[in-house]
Amino acid sequence: GTSSLEHPTVHSLIAEQGSFYIGGKLHGLRSPAFKYPTQTPAEVRAQLPEGKEVVAFQNRNPIHRAHFELLKCAQRDVADSVLLVHPTCGPTQPGDIDGLVRIATYEALREETEKEFPMFRWAYLPYSMKMAGPREAIQHMIIRKNYGATHFIIGRDMAGTKSTITGDDFYGAYDAQETGKKFAGELGMKVTHYENMVYVGPEEGYVEESVAKSQGKKVVKLSGTEFRRRLRAEEEIPEWFAFKSVVEILRKAGDKAFCA
Repeated sequence: GTSSLEHPTVHSLIAEQGSFYIGGKLHGLRSPAFKYPTQTPAEVRAQLPEGKEVVAFQNRNPIHRAHFELLKCAQRDVADSVLLVHPTCGPTQPGDIDGLVRIATYEALREETEKEFPMFRWAYLPYSMKMAGPREAIQHMIIRKNYGATHFIIGRDMAGTKSTITGDDFYGAYDAQETGKKFAGELGMKVTHYENMVYVGPEEGYVEESVAKSQGKKVVKLSGTEFRRRLRAEEEIPEWFAFKSVVEILRKAGDKAFCA
């Protein structure tokens, strides 16, 4: 953990949030209302097929092609499994896509892919990422177990962030993965992890980064900065990088799509 004000969430907690926080068991009359559809853990579990492994995927960004290829790999690698796409939809870091806009992209992608990938399930978590690295990875494993998952995908630098002053990473790229694997047995979960998926051309599409390197494949890239620039400039975004339906929603939202 850290108490450094260089960590964006620590700074937000100290400088922007309220003066008091409540811990322990809370009893309320009703669940809070959100501007997007949410389900309780029991409701999500009831919709999952019985007797199947459930692989949960956490993310806080729109799902582009590389993400989707990873999801296909995960569902295929865990035999006869269900893939639970379970993004967090609360506020995150400046520059991220607003939660309501993200949900619109998820819904469009769900409708576009549900016939081809019937073993994918989608649900939305009303939670704001704290960018707490390995500790947050553990928290997400606990949350997803409550929602019925048996496996949890931990990618490179999950819940990572940088110093707002120096730009240095707060956590190592694979700290979250290693911590998740360390406590997986105690939590009754299994960690699945994958390399970055990279695009090597229309014939082969996406492959794991190490495969591309070992075979001397030329990787075609489009950075997040360039993607956002093209969005704002109304320039072409290749379909190998992003789903057309997702791009259309982001463009329609304009600058309001990005968190301040």
